[in-house]
This record gives sequence, C-alpha cells and structure tokens, in this order.
Amino acid sequence: MVARQLDEQIAGRFPVGQRLRVLDVGMGQGTQALRLARIGHQVTGVERDARMVAVARAALSAEPEGIRERMRIVEGDGRDTGVHFLPGSFDVVLCHGVLMYIEEPDALLAGLARVLAPGGLLSLLVRNADGLAVRPGLSGDWAGALAAFDTTTYRNRLGLDVRADRLQTLTATLAGIGTPLHAWYGVRVFTDTAADDAEVPEDVERLLAAEERAGRTDPYRAVAALLHLCGVRG
Repeated sequence: MVARQLDEQIAGRFPVGQRLRVLDVGMGQGTQALRLARIGHQVTGVERDARMVAVARAALSAEPEGIRERMRIVEGDGRDTGVHFLPGSFDVVLCHGVLMYIEEPDALLAGLARVLAPGGLLSLLVRNADGLAVRPGLSGDWAGALAAFDTTTYRNRLGLDVRADRLQTLTATLAGIGTPLHAWYGVRVFTDTAADDAEVPEDVERLLAAEERAGRTDPYRAVAALLHLCGVRG
C-alpha cells in the first residue's frame, strides 16, 4: 500500500522518467530503498541498526551492478542528517516506521526538511494515535481499548513501548518546518489484526483493492493503524 501511495505522489509531482535523488531514513532492511533503486532512482539509505544494515547490504550485493551503483548505505542515526548531507540534497525523503521510536521527533523532522530540495516530497509513515483503540477493540480486549482512548503510547508486536502521532499535530508540525501536508492516506484499515505469519489469502488483490479504497476515503482512513503523510517543501 505504501509503495503504491508513494508512487502516486511521485508521479504527480515529477516528470515521467526523471531520476530522483532519494533519501530513506531508517530504511530497515532496505525494502523501499531497493525498490526505488531498481526503477532508476539514486537512493541513499540511512540505518543505525547494524543487523538491518547487514541485511540491506546482503540484498544489495545480490542486485545487478547498475542497481548497486545507484544505492548507497550509510550506517548512522537519522537525526544526524545535517552531518552527512547538504541542504537541498534530495528530491524525495522517506521516513517510514521511525517516529514511533523517537520521543521528541520535531528535531528529526526539521532535519529531514532541511535536506529536501524546493518542491521535494517528504513521505512519513507513522502509527495513528487516533486509531489506537481499534486493534484491542476488534480483538475483544475491552480494557485495552478503553485505555487507548486517552494515550499516544502503545506496545507494539515486538513488545516495545512506543508512541503514536495524531494527524492534526503532524499537520501543524509539517507546516512549521516548511513542508506543508499535501496528501495523506490510511494504511492497514482492515488488516491490522492479522497475525504477522498469516498466509496470503487467495483473493489478495481484492483485499488490496479494499485497503487502497479505504486508505483514501473518509471516515475509514482516519482510524487506520498507520498514517502515510506526504508533505511538499515550499
């Protein structure tokens, strides 16, 4: 879903065929970074977890030479973009699944906006604080659902206590750092309660179509497990 949404935003903002300079902060195992490198973009991935860096490098080493030349991996903290990159260095900046691990994300976001070129796209994927009660509620955990209404913290599937963001708060933050919100989507509207090891259903295309429709339609997207926000550098 995120890849489809991101491609839609890129297609609507940049000329067809333009090779973009992409920064993926907190790239994890490099899924999005590699995908974008494969379609022709110049990608830099930043990741501080040595295990994830090793996985990403192994995956990159298996790619053809042309793709390997288009992707650079930097082992470091996403909050240090000012150390590694000059202002305006990138056309697209991704920060997916990172903000929930950072107690005070404003400095990180300001740093991402700083390295984004004018007219560039900032893509954020965050946990939706306004949807925290949905998963426990649908699972029959009524105490957990009631508690979730009054908090922006939650325990993720790794057993870590992390934080979520509200659309209204992030909208104000993005405006304040010069990358006002351009579009937003919900992600995992219907499938957040699925087990991590669940088998792919036979009607997966219909599932994706339903998720895609819900992710761009009110009121469904407002209670999605995740929010995908796209801001544009002024």
